[in-house]
Amino acid sequence: MDIANILTPDGWVRGQLHLENGRIRAIEGTPCDPQTNDLTYLLPGFIDLHVHGGGGSDIMQGGDAFATIARTHRRFGTTSLLATTMTAPREELTRVLAELGEHLKQPRQGARILGVHLEGPYINPGKLGAQPNFAHQALLDEVEEYLALAPIKVITIAPEIAGHLPLIQALSQRGIRLQIGHTLGSYEEGVAALEAGASSFTHLYNAMSPLHHREPGIVGAALAHARYAELIPDLLHVHPGAIKVALRAIPCLYCVTDSTAAAGMPDGEYRLGSHTVTKCLGGVRLPDGTLAGSTLTMDQALRNLVKIGLPLAEASARLSRYPADYLGIADRGRLQPGAWADTVLLDRQLNLTAVMVEGETA
Repeated sequence: MDIANILTPDGWVRGQLHLENGRIRAIEGTPCDPQTNDLTYLLPGFIDLHVHGGGGSDIMQGGDAFATIARTHRRFGTTSLLATTMTAPREELTRVLAELGEHLKQPRQGARILGVHLEGPYINPGKLGAQPNFAHQALLDEVEEYLALAPIKVITIAPEIAGHLPLIQALSQRGIRLQIGHTLGSYEEGVAALEAGASSFTHLYNAMSPLHHREPGIVGAALAHARYAELIPDLLHVHPGAIKVALRAIPCLYCVTDSTAAAGMPDGEYRLGSHTVTKCLGGVRLPDGTLAGSTLTMDQALRNLVKIGLPLAEASARLSRYPADYLGIADRGRLQPGAWADTVLLDRQLNLTAVMVEGETA
């Protein structure tokens, strides 16, 4: 590989990677300050833990949609992702998860799909956002059925629903990440969920009870107590000032796209689960104007974070290392010997010039 400014866990190195069997064998180079040269930037590939679609395809379509979505997001620097479902009837979720489970047995196409983020149906019907109205109480036998079909890594859940706290405790003990989201819960209910084992918040600020100085809400619970939370940095879902608040409060805040089928596509109408959504003016909305996911890609997320003042190394960590750490993955999200060779190469204006997934350059 050509010499570049390589971002390692120990800082910037002017040098090159040596690869073997899709992994980093060694990093050859010397410590550097990238502001003193004009070399390109080599960063860890982006890890997106909230992806509904892209390239005109939606996860809930199943079949060929998975490969289309993985290839689309690889174009924008995402090297691994979680396929994220929409709230839907049990039989539809069963079908999609079964098809995804079979897809994951096939050779990788595009970004590596690490598993599933089940966003609903265990959410509050009073805080659906753009989710279809199939929300219901979580049942362990239903979750067990889904777990047998595909590797579910993350589940979004509203903690205030009766029976959810014991389920959060049981599933978190099995290594599943429970995220608080689409919720009307109080601050106290949010804290109780964290104490039961919930470990993050789904698209922080959006679709959750807001912060008020006498009723802190779920946002207040996140800002006061969370180590991890996901946030959509498209500068449409969350104001830059609110992003900065979260950055100061939540040590390992990580960023997601919450992307829909409209990502990487022209303006027009697209599917989002059972909904039809419209992409226009840089966003995706339901007919009533409700934001319905995004058109964000991870390379633009990086540029947005730098635009609002984050150093490039910190912006990279919130798109790669922190999401890997959240899932407990030690060999992705960082450039170091033994890790998968998942990389993005950017020019000095932070435009993507090359993407590598597990040692293969696209």
